Amino acid sequence: MRVLIADDDPAARLLLEGTLTEWGYEVVTARDGSEAWDLLRRADAPSLAILDWMMPGLDGVDVCRKVRQEGEAPYVYLILLTGKARTEDVVRGMESGADDYVGKPFDEQELKVRMRAGRRIVELHDALRIQATRDALTGAWNRRAIFDILEREAVRAGREGTSVGVIMADLDHFKRINDTLGHQAGDAVLREASRRIELALRPYDAHGRYGGEEFLVVLPGCEMPCAWAAAERIRHTLAEAHVATPSGMTPVTASMGMAIVHGAGRDAEGLIRLADEALYRAKRGGRNRVEVALGSDLGAFSRS
Repeated sequence: MRVLIADDDPAARLLLEGTLTEWGYEVVTARDGSEAWDLLRRADAPSLAILDWMMPGLDGVDVCRKVRQEGEAPYVYLILLTGKARTEDVVRGMESGADDYVGKPFDEQELKVRMRAGRRIVELHDALRIQATRDALTGAWNRRAIFDILEREAVRAGREGTSVGVIMADLDHFKRINDTLGHQAGDAVLREASRRIELALRPYDAHGRYGGEEFLVVLPGCEMPCAWAAAERIRHTLAEAHVATPSGMTPVTASMGMAIVHGAGRDAEGLIRLADEALYRAKRGGRNRVEVALGSDLGAFSRS
């Protein structure tokens, strides 16, 4: 587990870092509250933070308050490191959003117990977050989560004048697989399809199970040629090899509808509607193909 230590005292910071490293934690350090806040806002923020109460700029209480006001997952467990022992000080620290506190200078055994408790809380929050946002069968984002991701990216594209693309992918003849091979085979196909879609995407793209045999793919910052290339990678990755199921090897293909917008042209629902219309054209056009939404920002792109 990654742990942030924020303390403006170099000697205290070094001592705490050495102790936590010896216990097997991956340690990130900050020299003051402002630097700690910057680190905690990143996508790869540590899951647990030990914050000295008294620091220049933002103090530990300020950082706790800002983290809780931000309120975004994943949860960060916050421990205040303080020489303040009065009840009213402890109450103030906890009301700011801290989860626990440790006296300064710290006692190793006390700190070890506090860290163990914090780790359990973080792991519980992570498990609940996964349960709430991930599809139980495939492990991809669930319908609500992938829609929220698209909504955020559409807002960002409008604010920053960038592009966002969406692909609606529907597995071909999936009902036939369920009817002839059984639901266990259908489940195996869905899991493997999700895995192959993820392999075809960039690290910062996202995909989720939108419903039944439909997957929604979100492509941040993707212009039309980029989105078309992504859709074709997905199509080829799905079709290139049969999927192993309890009933034998099964061929799998997908039809896809793709939409893209630059800037503030459309919201998430509008993009999905465009992609869905293109998907139906792909189905009618013979399946195992990609169609571009008619309302998309085609720019200079040509499929020929």
